[in-house]
Amino acid sequence: MALDSAKKKEIISNFARNEKDTGSAEVQIALLTERIKKLTEHLKINKKDHSSRLGLLKLVGQRRRLMRYLRKKDFAKYTEVKEALGIRN
Repeated sequence: MALDSAKKKEIISNFARNEKDTGSAEVQIALLTERIKKLTEHLKINKKDHSSRLGLLKLVGQRRRLMRYLRKKDFAKYTEVKEALGIRN
């Protein structure tokens, strides 16, 4: 469930620190969140797709680790990203 390039560029431009930033924690969290949303919708339709469910759990864990890192490094940015993406604690 990869994102199309136009959507990916839009997300990167919204959360990047500068024009060449594609790997900061904020950008990674935003991209993971979009992939999680797409997989969640897929799993609502395909309830028996267990391999996608495992992939979803891995993505959620990866996002959780990135959020924990961002919270330790820059709490203001953490709260900003959390509110912008609608992520719960």
